[in-house]
Amino acid sequence: MASKIQLQSARKRIDKVDKEIARLINRRAELALEVGKAKGRGYKEGEGAIYVPSREKEVLKNVISSKSILGEEALKNIYTEIISACRNLESPTKIAFLGPWATFTHQAAIKNFGSSGYFIPVTSPREVLTEVESGRVDFGVVPVENSNEGSVNMTLDMLVETELKICAEISLKIEQCFLVKDRKSKILRIYSHEHALAQCRNWTLRNYPEAELIPVSSTAEAAKKVVKEDFAAAIAGEASAKIYDLYILHKGIQDSRENFTRFFVIGKILTKASGKDKTSLVFTVKDKVGELCNILGIFNRNGVNLAKIESRPTKKKAWEYMFFVDLRGHVEDENIVKTIESLKRSCVFVKSLGSYQKA
Repeated sequence: MASKIQLQSARKRIDKVDKEIARLINRRAELALEVGKAKGRGYKEGEGAIYVPSREKEVLKNVISSKSILGEEALKNIYTEIISACRNLESPTKIAFLGPWATFTHQAAIKNFGSSGYFIPVTSPREVLTEVESGRVDFGVVPVENSNEGSVNMTLDMLVETELKICAEISLKIEQCFLVKDRKSKILRIYSHEHALAQCRNWTLRNYPEAELIPVSSTAEAAKKVVKEDFAAAIAGEASAKIYDLYILHKGIQDSRENFTRFFVIGKILTKASGKDKTSLVFTVKDKVGELCNILGIFNRNGVNLAKIESRPTKKKAWEYMFFVDLRGHVEDENIVKTIESLKRSCVFVKSLGSYQKA
């Protein structure tokens, strides 16, 4: 009897707290609308952006700095949704992503923007950029690099061509699952994106050595194939199993436990320095002996830390390459400004792809 009374008392206190939480969330939403009006009235052009990545990260940092029995990840997820709902009150945010629904790019977009955004799946990274360039959407999310399989070359090539900028980066831990529609069926074909097939190469060879591995446009597309076919399986994320009503026969089948994919948020805004930024550049050097070594010396002399360097063919001239680099710092930092000025004097081509807060 005593325990029943205690339970009822605890539930009443929870109900009271829930009402207070709802009241405070509503108050926060009202303040978000005030912020939106202030941006519309008094901000200079370019400063009134609804989506400000550095500010949203600052809010999340402040929230998770408070100790909670829920843990940092749970608090971050809760507040991402609150921020998302409040942002959409200011102005509905449209986001294009590499579809279909339930791809890892879709998951990355939700992780960054929260689920209150208007998400629009498209069929290729090129189409993502086209949607943003046309103004039909506000932002695009594209995969750029996997920690095991390297860069997504199509994305790198497109960033050179577009006037859009990188606004944010997202890091998503990738856990691949083996999805089937019939748990007892023999598996003759395994569908997935080429990167996912590569990430699970050893596992599939051990467990399904006779199955045909068939690359498709995305992991979610692989799941859709399995819905329609017999004797088939897909390598995809858990979200695909939920959306396409498939069984997870095996979970966590990627060969490396440390399997992360990096995504870029692409848009028309220029982000402000946060103190924890990265800048992506691309340049082409003159065809001279030791020229790349000389160019790298520019970064060293200006105290710029290179986080990454990678070459890609220019596709304009045989054996001519452009170099993609990620720097520590913001494009407005004094040493980065000096570095870019020196690069422009020494290189055939230089372009800043954007500055963004480190994920």
